[in-house]
Amino acid sequence: MKHKGRPTVLQSGSHHRIVWSESYSIGIKEIDDQHKGLIKFVNGLYDHATGNEEEEDAYFKKVINKAVEYIKTHFSTEENYMKATKFPGYGEHKKIHDEFVLTIINTAKNYEAGKRLALLLLAHFLKDWILSHVATKDVQYAHYFRSIATRKEDGTLSITPADIK
Repeated sequence: MKHKGRPTVLQSGSHHRIVWSESYSIGIKEIDDQHKGLIKFVNGLYDHATGNEEEEDAYFKKVINKAVEYIKTHFSTEENYMKATKFPGYGEHKKIHDEFVLTIINTAKNYEAGKRLALLLLAHFLKDWILSHVATKDVQYAHYFRSIATRKEDGTLSITPADIK
């Protein structure tokens, strides 16, 4: 897979928004669409990191449970592709996913227990995690998928049962 450069990060004041770039593309529409959704979520955090504690709390309460479910669904999708194709790095990748989900759940629990949440710090953490995870870990299974895929007549790649050893 050719890496097409670093993803674009826009600055808005002190906030950094992520703009989807083909450098994020895994080559599987379902996963790419989910990555776009994760970027949209992080950008929403940046948009609502106003410094006003009440506004930030209200936004966090509104989105956190949905975000946890979205992340779990996304990781499950990736893991299902990995299991179906017998991706050799599945165990390590799943462990990273599980640790990340626990971090997000613990963040939500800490918030519910009354600990102050800095929305901007959470946005930075998630942005850094997503950028590094997609660039270093997801690219591994993308390479693997491309290595076992069959090229169809229209030039696109397809993974069929015959491709999975």
